Amino acid sequence: MTDTAARDPLPVEPSARVLLHDLGMRQDRDEWIVGRMATRTFVALPTVGARAVELLGEGLTVTRTAEILRAETGAELDIADFVRDLAALGFVARIGDRPVPDTDPPRASLPRLRPHHVRYALHPALPVLVGVLLLAAGAVLTRRPDLLPGYRDLLWSPHGSLVLLTGAAAGWTLVLAHELAHLVTARAAGVPGRIRLGTRLQFLVMQTDISGIELAPRRHRLTAYLVGIALNLSVASAVVLALARTDTATTAHRLLAALLLLALLPLPFQFMVFTRTDLYFVLQDLTGCRDLYGDGLAYARYVFRWRRRWRRRRRGPGGGAAGDPSARLPAHERRAVRLYSVVLVAGTVACLAFMAAVTLPADVTLLLRAVRGLGPGHGLAGNADSAAVLVVLGGVNVLWLVTWWRNHRARRPGRSRTG
Repeated sequence: MTDTAARDPLPVEPSARVLLHDLGMRQDRDEWIVGRMATRTFVALPTVGARAVELLGEGLTVTRTAEILRAETGAELDIADFVRDLAALGFVARIGDRPVPDTDPPRASLPRLRPHHVRYALHPALPVLVGVLLLAAGAVLTRRPDLLPGYRDLLWSPHGSLVLLTGAAAGWTLVLAHELAHLVTARAAGVPGRIRLGTRLQFLVMQTDISGIELAPRRHRLTAYLVGIALNLSVASAVVLALARTDTATTAHRLLAALLLLALLPLPFQFMVFTRTDLYFVLQDLTGCRDLYGDGLAYARYVFRWRRRWRRRRRGPGGGAAGDPSARLPAHERRAVRLYSVVLVAGTVACLAFMAAVTLPADVTLLLRAVRGLGPGHGLAGNADSAAVLVVLGGVNVLWLVTWWRNHRARRPGRSRTG
């Protein structure tokens, strides 16, 4: 809510009836997830809050809603203030005869793709088919362990430019297919979804916003989170079956071996839950946390500040237990958040240290070599290799900087944001 709105609160008369936008609701443990799919805005409300939304949605006045809730709970509730909170979230279309200003909904990727077009993505038989494919590939690898990939499989050609260009093309194609799998599955559950570029620490990633999946049943939610990993494993399994039927001396075999490794390489990254990977959202769902990353980061900052004050033998405001941001959470969330904060800090430090010690020096060395390899004295092949390195490696780093800056600007205070 803006400062102007805070100084001039939205008038809500006791006799007013409230017209709500189309909202979805789902009970989750002792709370209710309430949200508006069009704007991808969702909140967790206690049972009494969900009941208030239900009564207001039935067309009851503010006063009548308060009376019913007082009779049901014995508590005096400020329904007018509650309506203002709902309006600030974009849940209210009209209060009495006054329309409430609305924001434009975020754009969805592939808007012409409708849920009925991709309903098969949530069919219970699909995980069974993936499992059968994995078992078949496992049986082949048991008989042919020589098909297991190694790093040399990426170097399928003596020409570095070909290795880089084909690797980049195949890798980004797999990344796009991974994200499309998330989008298609979410769309099947009625969630719009949007694919865009993002950054996670030093990594340039393609990510799919499937906000709204919170309202779906658990099986649909977990399917939407895990379908990208399932796609990578399915591609790898299909490649293993194809490798078993090709001659090891052929270029096709070498290309398939490289594709197998490219399909498997993103999977270890999924275990880096401190960067909010697919498995992070599975973990968040299974632990019942609302914002595992945000709460974990807030707790880690609190511990850091507390320890720093303790070392100085001073206790500033918020230095005791009252300043612990996890104290307001339910017990099951509090335990998960505190454990996750350890993983968050340790993983982030390890990733940044690896970047400083290995990735950054390697990138700088390759780029400098590529620059020195350009010129009339290096021949056509040498210039082509150097140009490929500059385009692929330099392009990725430039794209990371542009994406990071764009997202950083979008998060600045004062900029309009939904949610």
